[in-house]
Amino acid sequence: MAKKRRPQPQSAAPQIKDGEVPVVGAREPCPCGSGRRYKACHGRRAAHAVTELVQRPFEGLPGECDWVALRELVPAATAELTLKGGLPEGVPSVTLATVLPMAWPALRRDNGAILLGLQNDTASGDISRDLADTLQRALAAEPGSPVAAARPSAEGPRLQDLLDLNASFEPTVHTGFEFWVENAENATGEVAASLERANAAAIPTARIPGLEGAYWCEAPEKNHLRWVTAHPEEQLLDALARLHAAGASSLGEGTRLVGSFRAHGLVVPVWDLPSEMGADEVAKPAAEFAERLAEALAAKTPLTADERRARGGLTNRQITLS
Repeated sequence: MAKKRRPQPQSAAPQIKDGEVPVVGAREPCPCGSGRRYKACHGRRAAHAVTELVQRPFEGLPGECDWVALRELVPAATAELTLKGGLPEGVPSVTLATVLPMAWPALRRDNGAILLGLQNDTASGDISRDLADTLQRALAAEPGSPVAAARPSAEGPRLQDLLDLNASFEPTVHTGFEFWVENAENATGEVAASLERANAAAIPTARIPGLEGAYWCEAPEKNHLRWVTAHPEEQLLDALARLHAAGASSLGEGTRLVGSFRAHGLVVPVWDLPSEMGADEVAKPAAEFAERLAEALAAKTPLTADERRARGGLTNRQITLS
């Protein structure tokens, strides 16, 4: 059996400043030549040098709940972005994409259009600043080239500084990743094979019309509704507890509010749905639940004993993704 390669001690690594080492994948060899993986070498140093963690990186952007959903829940989706001051010459469009081929942070198409990837690893504690840095570098990139990962400046702009905050944010959920390539229907060879593999791994997902942040998804044994909300956490949990104690937290027969998780500073309630309940079937009961939730959020009376028990159960089933 071949011997495992022993990593060189830190002192044996070339003395290269962190800012001079390109960012690569966590498991790839560090570009500094130390023989260690990036995450155990300059990647670890970069992690210690990140900016302070921003709990709600998308706060202030139109459609904050949908930004979180596209980052954490939706396999394949796009949304057109509007820049402050309009698009520069030679850039026909800027499109946010959940993920890009080869996990590229961004891609500048041959025609100058930009695709900005959302589900990439980030180098700082502020996803908004990372994405803004990637977007700026994509705007300056040559057409027909991907944009590599990099560490943003701690003083650099955030998305909130680059995007038009008065523009709407309307995600489009796709059944696959054909948006990766132009004229995908004519793709052949390795391109077609790559699309087929990516599409096979995508969980069927749909956006619920009229409800920001609400997404249905299909699972092998049961379907789910996951709803990213911007309500203050304590107030939302109180409201959910009131509804749960009153038997009004479900979305119809065979459905059940099973708990919630936190993602980027927002709370995401989750319902189990019967496998035969599709996105169209859940839309109406979800809208009716939104009305009941609004009433519960407005309630000012203290929680009853039953409501406190319901709240404790919901809190015990809560996890944090980010």
